[in-house]
Amino acid sequence: MSFLRHTGLRPLQGLALALACAAFVAPAHAQEFKAGFVNTDRIFREANSAKQAQARLEQEFSKREKELVDLGNSIKAMSEKFEREAPTLSESQRAARQKQIIEQDREFQRKQREFQEDLNARKNEELQQVLDRANKVIKQVAEAEKYDVILQEAVYINPRLDITDKVLKVLNAPSAK
Repeated sequence: MSFLRHTGLRPLQGLALALACAAFVAPAHAQEFKAGFVNTDRIFREANSAKQAQARLEQEFSKREKELVDLGNSIKAMSEKFEREAPTLSESQRAARQKQIIEQDREFQRKQREFQEDLNARKNEELQQVLDRANKVIKQVAEAEKYDVILQEAVYINPRLDITDKVLKVLNAPSAK
């Protein structure tokens, strides 16, 4: 009754207000909230489109990677040869060879950085395409199965809420492109 005194409502008005509120709240409780979770890491590992993207990246970057490995091995061999021969070289020969090794190492490091930047940029492009397609499929599954929310990241998820297998099944279906 103290609430009614503070609001200025008479007891019957308060009862009517409470019943009206209950009428609006009851349907919300009657509907069950349906949540799901999708493990994005699994999508990136197990989706056929992600595997195809990885294969494209390997094909596109394997030649450059091999060239970098060969260049690194060449510099290492040159450095080892220099270490063996340094005691027999004149001061000017030693300085010239050191300068040559340092310059080649700088060039190697520059090429390595460029390679890594290019690889990361292409990897991000490919993964974004996979993620865009996965998100479309997640939305289809959510609408078809009447989910209220689908999470992609969480600290903890009960395994019964994980719908990753359903999403992968649709993503990997022959008609899914």
